[in-house]
Amino acid sequence: MDPFKPIELFADIATHQWLHFAPSSYAAKTTHFFIYDTIKIGLLLVVINDVMAIVRYYFPLEKTRNILAKRRWYGLDYLFAALLGVVTPFCSCSSIPLFIGFLGAGIPLGVTFSFLISSPLINESSLYLFPALFGLRVTLFYNLFGIAVAVAGGLLIQKLDVGHYVLPDLLKIKSREEVEREHGGGPLSLRRTASLFWREGMAITKQIFPYMVLGVGIGAFIHGFVPRGFVERYFSAKTWWSIPLVTLLGAPFYANSVSVLPVMEALVGKGVPLGTALTFMTSIVTISIPEALILKKVMRWPLLGLFFGITIIGIMAMGFLFNAIL
Repeated sequence: MDPFKPIELFADIATHQWLHFAPSSYAAKTTHFFIYDTIKIGLLLVVINDVMAIVRYYFPLEKTRNILAKRRWYGLDYLFAALLGVVTPFCSCSSIPLFIGFLGAGIPLGVTFSFLISSPLINESSLYLFPALFGLRVTLFYNLFGIAVAVAGGLLIQKLDVGHYVLPDLLKIKSREEVEREHGGGPLSLRRTASLFWREGMAITKQIFPYMVLGVGIGAFIHGFVPRGFVERYFSAKTWWSIPLVTLLGAPFYANSVSVLPVMEALVGKGVPLGTALTFMTSIVTISIPEALILKKVMRWPLLGLFFGITIIGIMAMGFLFNAIL
């Protein structure tokens, strides 16, 4: 059962019954997208930030961070983070609240980026729908390559030591003992503890929410008013520049993989190379203007540019590889 189905139904009612937009109109698509994603991502922000506040209070975060930071895992922590991204059904913007929670919990920056890359890249469509549409071989190559990109990206970001580009407000970690001392010493009551969790979670949510709304608004406009045929004529080219071109064309769009998959299937059916179609889908679900706007509130430009640079290079490498071997 889709946990976000009630939100989708509410967006349907608001768009078609209250605002009376025709179902097939651009205004309806834009409005429905904006209402649905604003509520969904807003709720994710609140819930995940509150959960991470609880985690920060009860878990021995300093010990956890030290264990991960000692680098005794030989890259397995990056693989675990990438695999966590695989099983979380989030689009690029929806995965950001959990990414912020990981940073606040003191998890190393590179590990959190492995999750941020893999969460939208390897998803429910690549796991469950790809086999029926493109076969087991394509599914296996795509998922393994996506995990490899996420792990390599996280390792590179950690190696470059760019943690100082993360906004420091997100890295303020207080132990349980420090919190209790601030509130007079001794264990806090359940009521005061719940109030503390709520205030801490909402403080982070309020910082991010305006940027999230702006990002979703831009994504909604692109989703509703940019016609699909705009990009189709560029896809059939079998020259070296077709992969970079469709990557850049897909980046401004904003959608999840399930909604893009029918377009990708139609393009492949028209003779578009599979690697080119996969590149387009991957750029849409992994990099987007809304995601950049939200992440800008979390990190400074050099780290944001590094993240998108690594992701774009990985996407293009996948496209060239698939066009060469399939």
